[in-house]
Amino acid sequence: MSSIATSERVVQVYDLRDYFRESIDAVIDNQGVDVDPHAAHYVVNLLTLFARSEDLYEDHGEAYGLKPLALMMADAAAASSAVERTFSLQRIGDVALFVAGFFADGLAHKLVDLDYYINMGGTAYGSLSDEIRGTVRGRALAHVYRELARKFQIVVDVLNEVRDIARCSSDIDLLRTYEVWLRTGSKRAARLLRKNGVVPMPNAVSRNSH
Repeated sequence: MSSIATSERVVQVYDLRDYFRESIDAVIDNQGVDVDPHAAHYVVNLLTLFARSEDLYEDHGEAYGLKPLALMMADAAAASSAVERTFSLQRIGDVALFVAGFFADGLAHKLVDLDYYINMGGTAYGSLSDEIRGTVRGRALAHVYRELARKFQIVVDVLNEVRDIARCSSDIDLLRTYEVWLRTGSKRAARLLRKNGVVPMPNAVSRNSH
């Protein structure tokens, strides 16, 4: 686990949606990245929703938690209707983005790591954008899901920084940060490494990086 946890504290928030909106806007500006405002607004609403555990986790009868992404993808493939399929694809993208953005450290040394969540989430949002194009819903949201698919890694970097600011961390786990950069090509991880005197070699990045 990351050593960041040693400097955590409680942050008082009066309006969660405003907090996420202001934090995301500030980090996007700080990182100098380009994220469509409608996509950023979608992420703000997603974080506000998943702040309630009952909206993030699912009750499976004997278990309560998150279904593995591979099983969610199987549900999407086996969906009996277009509505059910698009719901499953949205769920995959949303969960993958939330977990990769706020719980990336917890994925270390697991069977699937951060790059898996990025690949699955980006693929799900891309498929969802294609599925709803031409529909009433698609006219409003297809471009948002396409933006999230194309810039999934960038949005994850933004959420990683929002997470670190919220817990006021100043220390990083260099080994984990290097591992994240190696697996995903994260520009934020590369900046953190350079800031701490580690120069990542470009040709070392995994082929799965974005």
